[in-house]
Amino acid sequence: MGPGANTAGAQPAGRPRVVGDREVEILEAAIGVLRDLGYDRLTFDAVATAARASKATLYRRWPHKRDLVIDAVGLFIDCPAEQDPDTGSLRGDLLAQACAAGGLDDEVVVGTWSALLPVIHREPELACGIHERFVAPKIAASRTIFENARLRGEVGGDADLDTLLMILPSLSIHEALLSGRRPGPERIAEFIDTVVLPACAATLAPASDQR
Repeated sequence: MGPGANTAGAQPAGRPRVVGDREVEILEAAIGVLRDLGYDRLTFDAVATAARASKATLYRRWPHKRDLVIDAVGLFIDCPAEQDPDTGSLRGDLLAQACAAGGLDDEVVVGTWSALLPVIHREPELACGIHERFVAPKIAASRTIFENARLRGEVGGDADLDTLLMILPSLSIHEALLSGRRPGPERIAEFIDTVVLPACAATLAPASDQR
């Protein structure tokens, strides 16, 4: 797994670290188990077996499995999909971002998100951690793209960017949940061309108002 560079972020006081690459291996194993079994069936036994680590090591580092999962999604921090592709157009930027490692067409990201969606509504601490470590960086990256598009005149000055930037991920993730597979570049391009760009164009003032 290679989307992110920052694997664990700030550490709570008193929580011991697993050294370097070994921690990454454990977190990658946790993502694999999460995708295969789902959150409810994810256990320290399963992760320890997948990572060839001891349960004692996991328990010392992560008191609860939600702590392990929250740190695991930190693997997606600073991935290519969170960088500004700067293609010169909103369409190009959206497509480049969605199809980059860690984006909406990334099989690992789609599988992880699909496994988490059914449970975050009933696990407030998990939901908070996932938002901070997974959702917020994606929203910030998308906002940059839409802010640049607004400066180029592709999006109206008073447009609700919070709504516009959620259209593509909402469509892509929903379809992935229904179909069981990631949407693919062609389908993402179709979402952009038929839904996102028309929605952005609708925020522009009529030509008569721009005279």
